Amino acid sequence: MTRGDIAITGATGKLGGLVARMVHAKGAPERLLARTPSRAPMLDSTPVRHFDYADRTASRTALDGARIVFMVSGPEAPDRVDHHKTFIDAAMDAGVQHIVYTSFVAAAPDAVFTLARDHFETEEHIKATGVRWTFLRDSFYMDFMSALVGDDGAIRGPADNGSCAVVARYDVARAAAAVLVSPDRHAGHAYDMTGPAALTLEDIARELSDATGGRIVYSPETTAEAYASRARFGAPDWQVAAWVSTYLAFASGDMAQASGDIEKITGSPPMSFREFLSRQTLERH
Repeated sequence: MTRGDIAITGATGKLGGLVARMVHAKGAPERLLARTPSRAPMLDSTPVRHFDYADRTASRTALDGARIVFMVSGPEAPDRVDHHKTFIDAAMDAGVQHIVYTSFVAAAPDAVFTLARDHFETEEHIKATGVRWTFLRDSFYMDFMSALVGDDGAIRGPADNGSCAVVARYDVARAAAAVLVSPDRHAGHAYDMTGPAALTLEDIARELSDATGGRIVYSPETTAEAYASRARFGAPDWQVAAWVSTYLAFASGDMAQASGDIEKITGSPPMSFREFLSRQTLERH
C-alpha cells in the first residue's frame, strides 16, 4: 500500500474516529474524509480531505488515488440512500477498488427495522458497480442502550420478549480495522457484527441496573402505544417509524442470532454487555 490508500469516511464520528486511530496504530497508510476537516482526529502524516456524500465532485476528488474506502453509513434522513449512491458512484469515478460498508443485521427490502431497508438498497448499489465489497452488518450498539431509558427509569417499547445480540461499537471498529489492513481475504463477505449473546430488553434493564446502582425496568408497550408516546416529540413520520421499529426488530427475532464473525476476523471475541458496562465505568473514573 502507498500513502492514503485507505480512505476512511465518518472520521469525525465515533465509529469512523475509532477506526481511523486503529488503522493508524497498525501503521497502514490512510486518509481521512470529513465534511468538517477541522474536527477530524489529528494523526501523524495522515491527510484529511473534505467531502460530502451528496457532492459527487468533492467526493471524487477526496477519493482520488485511494484503493479501498471504509464507508460509514450517512446520517439518518429520507434521502440517505440517494446520498450513498452519489458517493458510491464518485468512488467508481475515482478508481476505488474495494468498498467496506457499515450495513445492518437483517438488511432487506422489507426489514422490520425500517432503516435497515436503506442499508439493503446501498448494498445492492455497491454490488451493481462490480467493485469488490465487504459488508459489516452491525447489530444495535450496546453504546445506545442507556439512551432507551426514560427519565422514570423505564425502557418502553413493543419488543415483547424478543431479543437482540447487541454489539459494542469498539468491537465493530476492531473488525473494520482488521478488514481494512487485509482487505483481499474479506472481499465478497457479509459479516454480522454482533455481541456474544442475545439479550431481551428485560436483560438489558437488569444489567443497566446492576451497573448504575439504580432501578431500571422494561415496560412493554403495544405498537399503538409506542407511536402515541413518541408523537409528542414532533418528529417526522419516518423518524417515529424508525424509533418504534427498533423495538419491533427485537420482537421479530430477526436480530437474535449471535454471530462469531468478529472473533473470526480479529482473533478475539466481542465483549459482553456486562463487560462493556464495566469498561465504561472504569473509563469514567
